Amino acid sequence: MLKATLRSFVAHKGRLLLSALAVILSVAFVAGSLIFSDTVSRTFDRLFASTAADVTVTPKETLAEAVPSGQTLTLPASLADRIARVDGVATARAEVDVDGITVVDEDRESVSPTTGAPTIGTAWNPTERSPVELTSGHAPKGGSQVLVDADTADAKDVRIGDRLTVIGREGSFPVEVVGIATFTTTNPGSALVFFDPAAARARLLGNPNAATAIAVDAAEGVEDTDLKRRVAAALGSDAAAGSGTYELRTAGEQAESDVEQLGGFLDIIKYVMLGFAGVAVLVGVFLIVNTFSMLIAQRTRELGLLRALGADRRQVRRSVLTEALLLGLIGSTAGLAAGIGLAVGLIELMGLLGMNIRADEMVVGWGTPVTAYVVGLGVTFVAAYLPARRAAGVAPMAALADAEIADVGRPLRTRAVVGAVVGAAGAAALAGCAVASETSTAASLLGLGVLLTLVATVIAGPLLVRPVIRVLGGAFPALFGPVGRMSQRNALRNPRRTGATAAALMVGLALVGGMSVASASMTKSFDQQIDKTLGADFVVQNGNFVPFPREVTEKVRDTEGAGLVVRSQFTTIAVHLPDGDRVKTTAAGYEPRLDEVANITYAQGDTGAALAEGHLAMDKDFAEDHGARIGDTVPVEFQGGRRAELTVGALTDQESAEGFGTQGGIYFGLDTLAKYAPGGQDAAVYVNAADGTSAADLRTALEETLEPYPQVQVRDIADYKQLVHDQIAVLLYLVYALLGLAIIIAVLGVVNTLALSVVERTREIGLLRAIGLARRQLRRMIRLESVVIAVFGAVLGLALGLVWGVCTQQVLALQGMTALAIPWGTIVAVVIGSAVVGVVAALLPALRASRMNVLAAIAHE
Repeated sequence: MLKATLRSFVAHKGRLLLSALAVILSVAFVAGSLIFSDTVSRTFDRLFASTAADVTVTPKETLAEAVPSGQTLTLPASLADRIARVDGVATARAEVDVDGITVVDEDRESVSPTTGAPTIGTAWNPTERSPVELTSGHAPKGGSQVLVDADTADAKDVRIGDRLTVIGREGSFPVEVVGIATFTTTNPGSALVFFDPAAARARLLGNPNAATAIAVDAAEGVEDTDLKRRVAAALGSDAAAGSGTYELRTAGEQAESDVEQLGGFLDIIKYVMLGFAGVAVLVGVFLIVNTFSMLIAQRTRELGLLRALGADRRQVRRSVLTEALLLGLIGSTAGLAAGIGLAVGLIELMGLLGMNIRADEMVVGWGTPVTAYVVGLGVTFVAAYLPARRAAGVAPMAALADAEIADVGRPLRTRAVVGAVVGAAGAAALAGCAVASETSTAASLLGLGVLLTLVATVIAGPLLVRPVIRVLGGAFPALFGPVGRMSQRNALRNPRRTGATAAALMVGLALVGGMSVASASMTKSFDQQIDKTLGADFVVQNGNFVPFPREVTEKVRDTEGAGLVVRSQFTTIAVHLPDGDRVKTTAAGYEPRLDEVANITYAQGDTGAALAEGHLAMDKDFAEDHGARIGDTVPVEFQGGRRAELTVGALTDQESAEGFGTQGGIYFGLDTLAKYAPGGQDAAVYVNAADGTSAADLRTALEETLEPYPQVQVRDIADYKQLVHDQIAVLLYLVYALLGLAIIIAVLGVVNTLALSVVERTREIGLLRAIGLARRQLRRMIRLESVVIAVFGAVLGLALGLVWGVCTQQVLALQGMTALAIPWGTIVAVVIGSAVVGVVAALLPALRASRMNVLAAIAHE
């Protein structure tokens, strides 16, 4: 049996090739994501571990920022002198690290990275652990000299002697480049600008006596943990565990903290790639099932002969599964190699984005090949199990009969019952999602409903083949005559096979259909909300929402033609509500006269009460959920440890506070924010044109005023909508990429099905050719069959996707996104594209069929 299995596998290796490609793609994405994330993690582990001080003292961060506020937490620089006197301390130095600064050259072009990585202003304190070394020029002295890292200098053509302008929290100031510092370790992708330590404190922090951290080096023979304990004892209650003003970390703890901050970025890449792997696995399963089902159907006599010679059911089943495992083994090996190549490509891509990771230090942990082979072998084993069971059921007498097409004529009652039950459960879950009032409940029901309806459609797909394809191919006989009629009947000949072939395409199109409806609904909802709420002529805002210095706001105020100017800032808070909940969220602060640049609907109170000192506003639904009412006093924690008792002055009824703002829709006056969270920067400035000035003239004037500040942009309502559209488009691009992968594998499935079908119908094709069917007619027949299968998959997928999309919009409606939009243009384009996919997939099988020798085909068994 083993010899027979190996010979059978070798004999059918060409027919298994396309199935192997699906396994290769699945394994490649899994292995590539694991190798890439392991390599980046190892690289940065070494970077952070080698550059962290033995002990680092930082201001205690009570609330991790959800959005950047521009606030920089500091501690006294003199603390370094106090710590330096602690027994076991070799050195202690005040550090300054401020991200979010902007640097421009003499042509007013930004020197900052274009990848979204920050530009960091830091003090030049070279030590043996510094990630850079001075390679040309000299160290900065005074407030007007800086060093620039070599990667930024090369990318932006910065040279020693160049004059730059630094735009920091305290405003802008000119500097001269006096040296270049080169990374001795991995460059994380940021641009670094080094200042004289005193200048960094004065110019970046606005306080010559402040610092962002104290770096402490241990004397010889002193352990980090011991040093941390001694420094904590010296600082007393200021560094008490779990409270106090300062936070202490050893080198290992600091490195771990830095890696955690980087982890979000790595997780995004990892999960995106695993998403691709998941789609490849899911679609590949259909391809493999179909391939083995057809091969078994074509080998009915062979399997019957094995049974007649004494092979029992278990041996036949084991033989088929062995072929599947051989396919999985080969596919996994090739996929692992492809995954390594994919990881190298990602590493090179990161290099183009400024993150210099060495490919020759790539990490391939033991878990990666294990996972690769588990995925590859598991996919093929699971996919081949049902065909293997079917093969074991072939009777010995089949060896004496003509070859038959398995499954043709077999009743679909079991599928109908199972599909109906699973479909009913899925429909109930989606219905529950549509009527749920809690977002978490609705989202859970949505996920369950999507899974069950997908499974039900796959199970019941063959039941839909005959009614749907009779409609889709109904015009074929009239348009193409007997060729059109035969193509339609070929697609109807084996509903199971047609359903399985179309299912691969259906999965991808269901995904794109659902996400297209969701994204179109989000876009329409945002547009409606922007139209309702934004009343300003223009919004001045950073391109990536990073706050900007007050200097920019003052320039806007001084612009000719500018009338009302209203500032806004964001901050992270934690509010303690009457029901006992502590909710961490992002709150906004506004200047008075907010009503003149924004349209806010209040359930109770007004803008004056909301922005009064010591007051706040919140969304009425949020207030009801947590038992808050007008006049209640709620404790609020601010970044930096300050606490306040604020009074609920107003309740808003924006219908969309959760979706378009932040949880709770909390905001207060800028005076309140400045009192409890000082040092924040403006996140946006709303501007109305003065009387007698047109909006077009004001825009021109603002753009001229802000030309020295490339980090900020002037936007009107249309620009603001486009910004939102661009943000949503990022999600759509990912979905379209997943669709592209699904289509590639689905095309492989259609090609495989048609190719095996041509082999299966060799004698039939020979007879058709013998009675006068031309080569061109034969190719057309196979193309039409392919088109109708592809369009069938598209119709099922889009119908399912539309249901998913509408239910997803119901979940979004609970977050305020109440508009429903169906992108009919996208749907029509997808259907047309599916027909094109069908034509492309049929090219090679049709060509092969048309080249058959007629007499040899008639004699084929």
